[in-house]
Amino acid sequence: MYAERVLSGMRPTGNLHLGHYHGVLKNWVRLQYEYPCLFFVADWHALTTQYDDPHGIVGAARDMVIDWLAAGVDPRRAIIFVQSKVPEHAELHLLLSMMTPLGWLERVPTYKDQQEKLEHKDLSTYGFLGYPLLQAADILIYRAAKVPVGEDQVPHIEFSREIARRFNHLYGREPGFAEKVREAVKKLGAKRARRYEELRTHYQERGDQAAIEAARRLLDEVHELSHADRERLCGHLEGTGKMILVEPGALLTAAARMPGLDGQKMSKSYGNTITLREDAASVTHKLRRMPTDPARVRRSDAGEPDNCPVWQLHQVYSDEDCRAWVQQGCRSAGIGCLDCKQPVIDGILREQAPMRERAQPYLDDPRLVNEIIADGNGRARHLARETMRDVRQALGLDYI
Repeated sequence: MYAERVLSGMRPTGNLHLGHYHGVLKNWVRLQYEYPCLFFVADWHALTTQYDDPHGIVGAARDMVIDWLAAGVDPRRAIIFVQSKVPEHAELHLLLSMMTPLGWLERVPTYKDQQEKLEHKDLSTYGFLGYPLLQAADILIYRAAKVPVGEDQVPHIEFSREIARRFNHLYGREPGFAEKVREAVKKLGAKRARRYEELRTHYQERGDQAAIEAARRLLDEVHELSHADRERLCGHLEGTGKMILVEPGALLTAAARMPGLDGQKMSKSYGNTITLREDAASVTHKLRRMPTDPARVRRSDAGEPDNCPVWQLHQVYSDEDCRAWVQQGCRSAGIGCLDCKQPVIDGILREQAPMRERAQPYLDDPRLVNEIIADGNGRARHLARETMRDVRQALGLDYI
């Protein structure tokens, strides 16, 4: 069995905004205390849509990593690395492409959706069609058991599961597999061997997920088993062969719709963002100029908070007492719009203050960022090489 790793990545798009923080980074910070985590800069993925203008990717990647560190991602707890600095990603992607049906790629839901959204780009490229397979390689090369995603990304994780399942089925049955399984079962001892076979039958005949989990726990108890035997018995449980690639699971994250300055979802494409480390004067200026309820033309006009973009930010940054004050004050014209905005300004500045403080050492000395990334690249590549050793062996490519 492998460590229950978590893997997640982001395309380098430059400075991150508060939508990224509430939607992704807060979750990463929490996960790093619960699992072994790997967080990577998906620079090759950026090329799928930026292949015609790649020059800004390097600077954007550095800015993004500083934002991760500012948000609280800790390089002592999580591996931070750059995708293109671990070339094994590309090797696994290539090898997986040999056994991936074309129809699997064409049916990924986001394929046509993204083509429509980015219709100004020429996306009739293999790179764009094949990006779900590169994404699968990113996950499978670290044998990541959990990938934090929103509902819309679940099909990508299921695609990765199908790829792992197909690979294990095609290449996991080494010569003499059945005999090696029988010998491995004997090593469990008579009592555990009987229990293992019972649980395997329950899973394969009834689809009992609890049975397979119990069988895996049973194998964990037998410390005398070699790594190879453990993997053979795991594959035998599922009716496949040796488990070479781990089937990942989606770690669903709660949707966090961070409102932008115009009430729409915060997004660079809408021009309504506040960046993580934006200076206080700029944040204050932007928020004071935010549109409010159009019915409040004059200070004495009563308003309706539900029609005001500022109210959405109160739901993120204000406590219950403050929200009650806004509701009563707005509807009675007891407070003005600038009065209403001030608690939001204060809340955002409080949230950003530790981020600016954490980021400053990396801005003062860029070598610190280089060292973190170089260390993460090395640690990630060590894990990737372990997987590729088994992949090459399964494909018979380890003859030299």
